[in-house]
Amino acid sequence: MHLSGYKRTGPLTCALTLLSVQGIGSEILLSRDNDPSTPDMRPNVLIILTDDQGWGDVSYTGTKDIRTPNIDLLASDGIRFSNFYANCPVSSPTRAALLTGRYQEYVGVPGVIRTHKENSWGFFSPRAITLADKFSENGYHTALIGKWHLGLESPNMPNERGFQYFKGFLGDMMDDFYRHLRHGKNYMRLNDREITPEGHATDLFTEWAVEYIHSREGFPSPFFLFLSHCAPHVPVQPPVEWLEKVHGRESGISDTRARLVAFIEHLDHGIGRVVDALKEAGMYDNTIIVFTSDNGGHLPDEANNGPFRNGKQSVYEGGLRVPALMVWKDLIGPGTVTGYKAMSMDLYPTLLEACGISYAHPIEGISFLPLLKGGSMDDSERVMFFSRREGGVNYGGLTIQAVQWNNWKLLQNSPFAPMELYNLKDDPYERNNLILSQPEVRKKLSGWLMRHIQKGGQVPWQGTEQ
Repeated sequence: MHLSGYKRTGPLTCALTLLSVQGIGSEILLSRDNDPSTPDMRPNVLIILTDDQGWGDVSYTGTKDIRTPNIDLLASDGIRFSNFYANCPVSSPTRAALLTGRYQEYVGVPGVIRTHKENSWGFFSPRAITLADKFSENGYHTALIGKWHLGLESPNMPNERGFQYFKGFLGDMMDDFYRHLRHGKNYMRLNDREITPEGHATDLFTEWAVEYIHSREGFPSPFFLFLSHCAPHVPVQPPVEWLEKVHGRESGISDTRARLVAFIEHLDHGIGRVVDALKEAGMYDNTIIVFTSDNGGHLPDEANNGPFRNGKQSVYEGGLRVPALMVWKDLIGPGTVTGYKAMSMDLYPTLLEACGISYAHPIEGISFLPLLKGGSMDDSERVMFFSRREGGVNYGGLTIQAVQWNNWKLLQNSPFAPMELYNLKDDPYERNNLILSQPEVRKKLSGWLMRHIQKGGQVPWQGTEQ
Protein backbone atom coordinates (compact mmCIF):
# COMPACT_ATOMS: atom_id res chain seq x y z
CA MET A 1 0.00 0.00 0.00
CA HIS A 2 1.14 3.51 -0.81
CA LEU A 3 0.45 6.18 1.80
CA SER A 4 -0.36 9.60 0.32
CA GLY A 5 -1.01 11.56 3.50
CA TYR A 6 -3.95 12.51 5.65
CA LYS A 7 -6.03 15.57 6.49
CA ARG A 8 -8.83 16.70 8.79
CA THR A 9 -12.22 17.55 7.32
CA GLY A 10 -15.36 18.58 9.14
CA PRO A 11 -16.05 17.56 12.74
CA LEU A 12 -13.64 14.66 12.74
CA THR A 13 -12.31 13.27 15.96
CA CYS A 14 -9.48 11.31 14.40
CA ALA A 15 -6.96 11.71 11.60
CA LEU A 16 -7.89 10.26 8.22
CA THR A 17 -5.51 8.43 5.98
CA LEU A 18 -5.86 8.40 2.20
CA LEU A 19 -4.64 5.12 0.87
CA SER A 20 -4.02 4.02 -2.69
CA VAL A 21 -4.80 0.32 -2.76
CA GLN A 22 -2.50 -1.43 -5.20
CA GLY A 23 -4.18 -4.07 -7.31
CA ILE A 24 -7.57 -2.38 -7.06
CA GLY A 25 -6.66 0.90 -8.72
CA SER A 26 -8.83 3.07 -6.50
CA GLU A 27 -8.39 5.25 -3.43
CA ILE A 28 -10.22 4.56 -0.20
CA LEU A 29 -10.26 6.78 2.83
CA LEU A 30 -9.75 4.95 6.09
CA SER A 31 -9.67 6.28 9.63
CA ARG A 32 -7.17 5.48 12.36
CA ASP A 33 -9.62 3.77 14.65
CA ASN A 34 -9.47 2.92 18.30
CA ASP A 35 -7.64 -0.05 19.73
CA PRO A 36 -8.95 -3.14 17.89
CA SER A 37 -8.90 -5.05 21.18
CA THR A 38 -12.08 -3.16 22.13
CA PRO A 39 -14.39 -3.52 19.12
CA ASP A 40 -17.47 -1.32 18.88
CA MET A 41 -20.49 -3.64 18.56
CA ARG A 42 -22.95 -0.98 17.41
CA PRO A 43 -24.47 -1.67 14.01
CA ASN A 44 -23.16 -0.33 10.74
CA VAL A 45 -25.64 1.80 8.78
CA LEU A 46 -26.14 1.71 5.01
CA ILE A 47 -28.68 4.02 3.35
CA ILE A 48 -29.36 3.29 -0.32
CA LEU A 49 -31.22 6.20 -1.90
CA THR A 50 -32.37 6.01 -5.51
CA ASP A 51 -33.42 8.99 -7.63
CA ASP A 52 -36.99 9.16 -9.02
CA GLN A 53 -37.88 5.50 -8.44
CA GLY A 54 -41.65 5.13 -8.40
CA TRP A 55 -43.66 3.29 -5.74
CA GLY A 56 -44.51 0.54 -8.24
CA ASP A 57 -41.11 0.24 -9.87
CA VAL A 58 -40.03 -2.67 -7.68
CA SER A 59 -41.29 -6.15 -8.39
CA TYR A 60 -42.24 -6.85 -4.75
CA THR A 61 -45.30 -4.61 -5.27
CA GLY A 62 -46.58 -6.98 -7.96
CA THR A 63 -45.47 -5.01 -11.01
CA LYS A 64 -45.22 -7.56 -13.83
CA ASP A 65 -42.82 -5.99 -16.33
CA ILE A 66 -39.93 -5.31 -13.95
CA ARG A 67 -37.64 -7.65 -12.01
CA THR A 68 -35.79 -6.38 -8.94
CA PRO A 69 -34.74 -9.60 -7.19
CA ASN A 70 -32.13 -7.97 -4.96
CA ILE A 71 -34.43 -5.25 -3.66
CA ASP A 72 -37.14 -7.92 -3.25
CA LEU A 73 -34.74 -10.05 -1.22
CA LEU A 74 -34.11 -7.13 1.13
CA ALA A 75 -37.86 -6.63 1.46
CA SER A 76 -38.31 -10.28 2.44
CA ASP A 77 -35.44 -10.04 4.92
CA GLY A 78 -36.79 -7.08 6.87
CA ILE A 79 -39.67 -4.61 7.12
CA ARG A 80 -41.42 -3.05 4.12
CA PHE A 81 -43.33 0.24 4.34
CA SER A 82 -46.46 0.48 2.19
CA ASN A 83 -47.08 4.11 3.22
CA PHE A 84 -43.65 5.72 3.15
CA TYR A 85 -43.56 9.36 2.05
CA ALA A 86 -40.72 11.37 0.60
CA ASN A 87 -40.53 14.78 2.25
CA CYS A 88 -40.78 16.45 -1.14
CA PRO A 89 -41.65 15.46 -4.72
CA VAL A 90 -38.18 16.53 -5.91
CA SER A 91 -34.62 15.69 -4.98
CA SER A 92 -32.66 18.29 -2.96
CA PRO A 93 -35.37 19.00 -0.37
CA THR A 94 -35.86 15.31 0.42
CA ARG A 95 -32.12 14.81 0.80
CA ALA A 96 -31.90 17.78 3.16
CA ALA A 97 -34.79 16.39 5.23
CA LEU A 98 -33.34 12.88 5.37
CA LEU A 99 -29.93 14.13 6.49
CA THR A 100 -31.23 16.54 9.16
CA GLY A 101 -34.50 15.08 10.45
CA ARG A 102 -36.17 18.43 9.72
CA TYR A 103 -38.63 19.82 7.24
CA GLN A 104 -36.48 20.88 4.32
CA GLU A 105 -37.48 24.55 4.32
CA TYR A 106 -36.38 24.81 7.96
CA VAL A 107 -32.81 24.03 6.85
CA GLY A 108 -32.83 26.28 3.81
CA VAL A 109 -33.76 23.86 1.02
CA PRO A 110 -37.38 24.54 -0.06
CA GLY A 111 -36.59 23.60 -3.66
CA VAL A 112 -34.00 22.13 -6.00
CA ILE A 113 -30.40 23.31 -5.64
CA ARG A 114 -29.08 23.67 -9.17
CA THR A 115 -25.79 24.46 -10.87
CA HIS A 116 -27.19 27.75 -12.25
CA LYS A 117 -27.74 30.17 -9.38
CA GLU A 118 -30.55 32.04 -11.11
CA ASN A 119 -32.59 28.83 -11.09
CA SER A 120 -31.48 27.44 -7.72
CA TRP A 121 -34.02 27.35 -4.90
CA GLY A 122 -32.12 26.64 -1.73
CA PHE A 123 -28.96 27.00 0.35
CA PHE A 124 -28.31 24.21 2.82
CA SER A 125 -27.99 25.87 6.23
CA PRO A 126 -24.44 25.51 7.62
CA ARG A 127 -26.02 25.37 11.09
CA ALA A 128 -28.04 22.26 10.30
CA ILE A 129 -26.68 19.17 12.06
CA THR A 130 -26.51 16.26 9.65
CA LEU A 131 -26.79 12.55 10.22
CA ALA A 132 -23.15 12.29 9.17
CA ASP A 133 -22.20 14.90 11.79
CA LYS A 134 -23.85 12.88 14.53
CA PHE A 135 -22.37 9.56 13.43
CA SER A 136 -18.84 10.91 13.02
CA GLU A 137 -18.99 12.68 16.40
CA ASN A 138 -19.92 9.36 17.98
CA GLY A 139 -17.14 7.17 16.63
CA TYR A 140 -18.54 6.09 13.26
CA HIS A 141 -16.61 6.33 10.03
CA THR A 142 -18.82 8.23 7.58
CA ALA A 143 -18.89 7.99 3.80
CA LEU A 144 -20.99 9.35 0.95
CA ILE A 145 -20.77 7.61 -2.40
CA GLY A 146 -22.80 8.95 -5.30
CA LYS A 147 -24.99 12.01 -5.66
CA TRP A 148 -24.77 14.93 -3.19
CA HIS A 149 -27.06 17.65 -4.62
CA LEU A 150 -26.89 19.93 -1.55
CA GLY A 151 -24.24 22.41 -2.64
CA LEU A 152 -21.35 22.93 -5.03
CA GLU A 153 -18.95 24.93 -2.89
CA SER A 154 -17.91 25.69 0.68
CA PRO A 155 -19.43 25.57 3.27
CA ASN A 156 -21.62 22.88 1.74
CA MET A 157 -19.21 20.31 0.39
CA PRO A 158 -19.84 16.78 1.72
CA ASN A 159 -16.57 16.70 3.70
CA GLU A 160 -17.71 19.86 5.50
CA ARG A 161 -21.08 18.33 6.41
CA GLY A 162 -19.90 15.32 8.40
CA PHE A 163 -18.73 12.92 5.69
CA GLN A 164 -15.15 11.83 6.22
CA TYR A 165 -15.04 10.25 2.76
CA PHE A 166 -16.81 11.39 -0.39
CA LYS A 167 -16.56 9.87 -3.83
CA GLY A 168 -19.25 10.86 -6.25
CA PHE A 169 -21.16 13.62 -7.98
CA LEU A 170 -21.81 17.08 -6.53
CA GLY A 171 -24.46 18.29 -8.97
CA ASP A 172 -28.17 17.94 -9.56
CA MET A 173 -28.15 15.50 -12.50
CA MET A 174 -25.82 14.06 -15.08
CA ASP A 175 -26.35 14.94 -18.74
CA ASP A 176 -24.84 11.56 -19.62
CA PHE A 177 -24.23 8.53 -17.36
CA TYR A 178 -20.94 7.76 -19.12
CA ARG A 179 -19.47 11.26 -19.39
CA HIS A 180 -20.65 12.43 -15.92
CA LEU A 181 -20.92 16.11 -16.91
CA ARG A 182 -23.56 18.74 -16.17
CA HIS A 183 -23.74 21.72 -18.54
CA GLY A 184 -20.29 20.74 -19.77
CA LYS A 185 -18.72 20.80 -16.30
CA ASN A 186 -17.25 17.92 -14.34
CA TYR A 187 -18.76 17.55 -10.86
CA MET A 188 -17.20 14.19 -10.03
CA ARG A 189 -15.04 14.38 -6.91
CA LEU A 190 -12.89 12.33 -4.58
CA ASN A 191 -13.31 14.42 -1.46
CA ASP A 192 -12.40 17.91 -2.77
CA ARG A 193 -10.40 16.70 -5.79
CA GLU A 194 -11.85 16.55 -9.30
CA ILE A 195 -11.72 13.08 -10.86
CA THR A 196 -12.56 11.70 -14.31
CA PRO A 197 -13.54 8.03 -13.88
CA GLU A 198 -14.61 5.93 -16.84
CA GLY A 199 -17.77 3.85 -16.94
CA HIS A 200 -21.49 3.97 -16.30
CA ALA A 201 -22.22 6.01 -13.17
CA THR A 202 -24.33 3.26 -11.59
CA ASP A 203 -21.48 0.78 -12.01
CA LEU A 204 -18.97 3.26 -10.62
CA PHE A 205 -21.03 3.99 -7.51
CA THR A 206 -21.59 0.28 -7.00
CA GLU A 207 -17.89 -0.54 -7.32
CA TRP A 208 -16.88 2.28 -4.98
CA ALA A 209 -19.40 1.15 -2.37
CA VAL A 210 -18.16 -2.45 -2.59
CA GLU A 211 -14.56 -1.27 -2.19
CA TYR A 212 -15.50 0.90 0.76
CA ILE A 213 -17.25 -1.95 2.58
CA HIS A 214 -14.29 -4.27 2.12
CA SER A 215 -11.94 -1.48 3.25
CA ARG A 216 -13.74 -1.47 6.63
CA GLU A 217 -13.00 -5.13 7.33
CA GLY A 218 -10.92 -5.48 10.47
CA PHE A 219 -11.64 -2.01 11.82
CA PRO A 220 -13.22 -1.96 15.27
CA SER A 221 -15.48 1.07 14.71
CA PRO A 222 -18.74 0.86 12.74
CA PHE A 223 -19.47 2.85 9.59
CA PHE A 224 -22.26 4.96 8.13
CA LEU A 225 -22.39 4.69 4.34
CA PHE A 226 -24.82 6.82 2.33
CA LEU A 227 -25.01 5.27 -1.15
CA SER A 228 -26.87 7.85 -3.19
CA HIS A 229 -27.57 6.81 -6.78
CA CYS A 230 -28.34 9.10 -9.72
CA ALA A 231 -30.43 6.38 -11.39
CA PRO A 232 -33.18 6.10 -12.49
CA HIS A 233 -33.27 9.90 -12.97
CA VAL A 234 -33.12 11.18 -16.55
CA PRO A 235 -31.36 10.68 -18.86
CA VAL A 236 -32.69 7.12 -18.79
CA GLN A 237 -29.57 5.41 -20.04
CA PRO A 238 -29.30 1.67 -19.33
CA PRO A 239 -26.36 -0.33 -20.65
CA VAL A 240 -27.24 -1.87 -24.01
CA GLU A 241 -27.17 -5.47 -22.78
CA TRP A 242 -29.70 -4.69 -20.06
CA LEU A 243 -32.05 -3.04 -22.53
CA GLU A 244 -31.77 -5.99 -24.92
CA LYS A 245 -32.65 -8.34 -22.06
CA VAL A 246 -35.87 -6.46 -21.32
CA HIS A 247 -36.92 -6.22 -24.98
CA GLY A 248 -36.30 -9.95 -25.36
CA ARG A 249 -38.41 -10.78 -22.30
CA GLU A 250 -41.30 -8.29 -22.41
CA SER A 251 -43.22 -8.52 -25.66
CA GLY A 252 -45.16 -5.40 -26.56
CA ILE A 253 -43.37 -3.14 -24.08
CA SER A 254 -42.84 0.44 -25.30
CA ASP A 255 -39.32 1.63 -25.99
CA THR A 256 -39.66 4.30 -23.29
CA ARG A 257 -40.84 1.88 -20.63
CA ALA A 258 -38.25 -0.73 -21.65
CA ARG A 259 -35.45 1.76 -21.13
CA LEU A 260 -36.64 2.64 -17.64
CA VAL A 261 -37.16 -1.00 -16.67
CA ALA A 262 -33.67 -1.89 -17.89
CA PHE A 263 -32.21 1.12 -16.06
CA ILE A 264 -33.79 0.03 -12.76
CA GLU A 265 -32.89 -3.65 -13.23
CA HIS A 266 -29.27 -2.63 -13.80
CA LEU A 267 -29.48 -0.54 -10.61
CA ASP A 268 -30.96 -3.51 -8.72
CA HIS A 269 -28.04 -5.66 -9.85
CA GLY A 270 -25.64 -3.10 -8.35
CA ILE A 271 -27.56 -3.10 -5.07
CA GLY A 272 -27.19 -6.87 -4.98
CA ARG A 273 -23.43 -6.54 -5.36
CA VAL A 274 -23.27 -4.13 -2.42
CA VAL A 275 -25.34 -6.45 -0.22
CA ASP A 276 -23.12 -9.37 -1.27
CA ALA A 277 -20.07 -7.36 -0.17
CA LEU A 278 -21.61 -6.96 3.30
CA LYS A 279 -22.17 -10.70 3.48
CA GLU A 280 -18.66 -11.51 2.25
CA ALA A 281 -17.23 -9.19 4.90
CA GLY A 282 -19.34 -10.81 7.63
CA MET A 283 -21.15 -7.51 8.26
CA TYR A 284 -24.64 -8.18 6.94
CA ASP A 285 -26.25 -9.33 10.18
CA ASN A 286 -25.04 -6.28 12.07
CA THR A 287 -25.80 -3.65 9.43
CA ILE A 288 -28.97 -1.58 9.32
CA ILE A 289 -29.88 -1.28 5.63
CA VAL A 290 -32.33 1.34 4.43
CA PHE A 291 -33.61 1.42 0.87
CA THR A 292 -35.86 4.18 -0.46
CA SER A 293 -36.30 6.80 -3.19
CA ASP A 294 -36.14 10.59 -3.01
CA ASN A 295 -39.55 11.10 -4.68
CA GLY A 296 -42.09 9.48 -6.97
CA GLY A 297 -41.35 8.33 -10.49
CA HIS A 298 -41.12 10.58 -13.55
CA LEU A 299 -44.24 10.02 -15.67
CA PRO A 300 -42.74 11.09 -19.04
CA ASP A 301 -40.36 8.14 -18.63
CA GLU A 302 -43.37 5.86 -18.00
CA ALA A 303 -42.52 5.34 -14.35
CA ASN A 304 -44.89 3.16 -12.35
CA ASN A 305 -46.23 4.94 -9.27
CA GLY A 306 -48.67 2.16 -8.52
CA PRO A 307 -52.34 3.15 -8.42
CA PHE A 308 -51.54 6.61 -7.08
CA ARG A 309 -52.24 9.89 -8.80
CA ASN A 310 -49.56 11.72 -10.76
CA GLY A 311 -45.81 11.47 -10.04
CA LYS A 312 -42.59 13.35 -9.54
CA GLN A 313 -42.97 17.12 -9.04
CA SER A 314 -46.55 16.85 -7.75
CA VAL A 315 -47.90 16.74 -4.19
CA TYR A 316 -50.48 14.15 -5.16
CA GLU A 317 -49.75 10.71 -3.72
CA GLY A 318 -47.84 9.52 -6.79
CA GLY A 319 -45.24 12.25 -6.29
CA LEU A 320 -44.74 11.51 -2.61
CA ARG A 321 -45.25 7.78 -2.02
CA VAL A 322 -42.01 5.87 -2.52
CA PRO A 323 -40.74 2.33 -2.03
CA ALA A 324 -39.06 1.88 1.34
CA LEU A 325 -37.71 -0.96 3.45
CA MET A 326 -35.28 -1.65 6.26
CA VAL A 327 -33.20 -4.68 7.14
CA TRP A 328 -31.43 -5.37 10.42
CA LYS A 329 -30.99 -9.09 10.95
CA ASP A 330 -30.14 -8.63 14.63
CA LEU A 331 -33.50 -6.98 15.35
CA ILE A 332 -36.12 -6.81 12.56
CA GLY A 333 -38.25 -9.87 11.86
CA PRO A 334 -38.15 -10.97 8.20
CA GLY A 335 -41.11 -10.48 5.89
CA THR A 336 -42.71 -7.71 7.97
CA VAL A 337 -45.05 -5.21 6.30
CA THR A 338 -46.28 -2.02 7.96
CA GLY A 339 -48.88 0.52 6.92
CA TYR A 340 -47.47 3.13 9.29
CA LYS A 341 -47.04 6.51 7.60
CA ALA A 342 -43.39 7.50 7.84
CA MET A 343 -41.39 10.23 6.12
CA SER A 344 -37.82 10.61 4.88
CA MET A 345 -36.92 12.82 7.84
CA ASP A 346 -37.99 10.07 10.27
CA LEU A 347 -34.89 8.09 9.35
CA TYR A 348 -32.72 10.59 11.25
CA PRO A 349 -34.05 9.94 14.78
CA THR A 350 -34.75 6.27 14.05
CA LEU A 351 -31.17 5.48 13.03
CA LEU A 352 -29.59 7.54 15.78
CA GLU A 353 -31.76 5.90 18.44
CA ALA A 354 -31.06 2.44 17.01
CA CYS A 355 -27.32 3.16 17.31
CA GLY A 356 -27.55 4.60 20.83
CA ILE A 357 -26.77 8.17 19.77
CA SER A 358 -28.59 11.02 21.50
CA TYR A 359 -29.35 14.51 20.21
CA ALA A 360 -30.62 17.68 21.88
CA HIS A 361 -31.38 19.99 18.93
CA PRO A 362 -34.92 20.35 17.55
CA ILE A 363 -36.12 18.10 14.73
CA GLU A 364 -39.53 17.26 13.29
CA GLY A 365 -38.77 13.64 12.39
CA ILE A 366 -40.28 10.91 14.57
CA SER A 367 -38.42 7.72 15.44
CA PHE A 368 -40.20 4.56 14.38
CA LEU A 369 -37.77 2.27 16.21
CA PRO A 370 -40.70 0.66 18.13
CA LEU A 371 -41.95 -0.71 14.80
CA LEU A 372 -38.57 -2.27 14.09
CA LYS A 373 -38.73 -3.98 17.48
CA GLY A 374 -42.10 -5.52 16.66
CA GLY A 375 -44.28 -2.93 18.40
CA SER A 376 -47.02 -0.70 17.04
CA MET A 377 -47.36 3.05 16.48
CA ASP A 378 -50.37 5.26 15.79
CA ASP A 379 -49.99 7.84 13.02
CA SER A 380 -53.61 9.05 12.95
CA GLU A 381 -53.00 12.34 14.80
CA ARG A 382 -49.71 13.18 13.14
CA VAL A 383 -49.75 16.29 10.96
CA MET A 384 -47.52 15.86 7.90
CA PHE A 385 -46.48 18.72 5.63
CA PHE A 386 -45.17 18.61 2.06
CA SER A 387 -43.98 21.60 0.04
CA ARG A 388 -41.82 22.56 -2.91
CA ARG A 389 -40.65 25.95 -4.19
CA GLU A 390 -39.80 26.39 -7.86
CA GLY A 391 -39.26 28.95 -10.61
CA GLY A 392 -40.32 29.15 -14.24
CA VAL A 393 -43.70 30.16 -15.65
CA ASN A 394 -45.46 27.24 -13.93
CA TYR A 395 -44.39 28.31 -10.43
CA GLY A 396 -43.06 31.85 -10.56
CA GLY A 397 -40.92 31.35 -7.47
CA LEU A 398 -43.94 30.23 -5.45
CA THR A 399 -44.73 26.94 -3.71
CA ILE A 400 -46.95 23.94 -4.03
CA GLN A 401 -47.95 22.29 -0.76
CA ALA A 402 -50.00 19.70 1.05
CA VAL A 403 -50.91 18.80 4.62
CA GLN A 404 -52.14 15.40 5.78
CA TRP A 405 -53.86 14.52 9.05
CA ASN A 406 -56.10 11.64 10.13
CA ASN A 407 -56.57 10.47 6.51
CA TRP A 408 -57.49 14.00 5.36
CA LYS A 409 -55.25 15.67 2.82
CA LEU A 410 -55.45 19.32 1.75
CA LEU A 411 -53.29 20.25 -1.22
CA GLN A 412 -52.52 22.90 -3.80
CA ASN A 413 -50.64 21.32 -6.68
CA SER A 414 -50.08 24.62 -8.50
CA PRO A 415 -49.60 28.06 -6.97
CA PHE A 416 -52.23 29.27 -9.45
CA ALA A 417 -54.83 26.55 -8.75
CA PRO A 418 -57.43 26.28 -5.98
CA MET A 419 -57.06 24.04 -2.95
CA GLU A 420 -58.25 20.43 -3.07
CA LEU A 421 -59.33 18.17 -0.20
CA TYR A 422 -59.38 14.37 -0.15
CA ASN A 423 -60.13 11.63 2.34
CA LEU A 424 -57.35 9.12 1.70
CA LYS A 425 -59.07 6.33 3.60
CA ASP A 426 -62.12 6.42 1.32
CA ASP A 427 -60.34 7.83 -1.74
CA PRO A 428 -56.64 6.88 -1.75
CA TYR A 429 -56.32 7.77 -5.43
CA GLU A 430 -57.52 11.38 -4.94
CA ARG A 431 -60.45 11.39 -7.34
CA ASN A 432 -63.23 12.96 -5.26
CA ASN A 433 -62.46 16.55 -4.23
CA LEU A 434 -64.38 17.39 -1.01
CA ILE A 435 -63.23 21.00 -0.68
CA LEU A 436 -66.77 22.41 -0.85
CA SER A 437 -68.50 19.83 1.34
CA GLN A 438 -66.02 19.83 4.26
CA PRO A 439 -65.48 23.50 5.24
CA GLU A 440 -64.47 22.74 8.85
CA VAL A 441 -61.82 20.23 7.81
CA ARG A 442 -60.54 22.69 5.23
CA LYS A 443 -60.32 25.45 7.83
CA LYS A 444 -58.39 23.26 10.31
CA LEU A 445 -55.89 21.97 7.78
CA SER A 446 -55.37 25.30 6.02
CA GLY A 447 -54.58 26.93 9.37
CA TRP A 448 -51.90 24.36 10.11
CA LEU A 449 -50.51 24.69 6.59
CA MET A 450 -50.36 28.48 6.80
CA ARG A 451 -48.37 28.36 10.03
CA HIS A 452 -45.99 25.79 8.56
CA ILE A 453 -45.36 27.94 5.47
CA GLN A 454 -44.89 31.01 7.65
CA LYS A 455 -42.30 29.23 9.78
CA GLY A 456 -40.46 27.92 6.73
CA GLY A 457 -40.29 31.41 5.24
CA GLN A 458 -39.32 33.09 8.45
CA VAL A 459 -37.42 36.39 8.20
CA PRO A 460 -35.91 38.41 11.07
CA TRP A 461 -38.99 40.49 11.82
CA GLN A 462 -40.97 37.29 12.41
CA GLY A 463 -38.66 35.92 15.10
CA THR A 464 -35.46 33.97 15.51
CA GLU A 465 -34.33 30.97 13.52
CA GLN A 466 -35.79 27.57 14.54
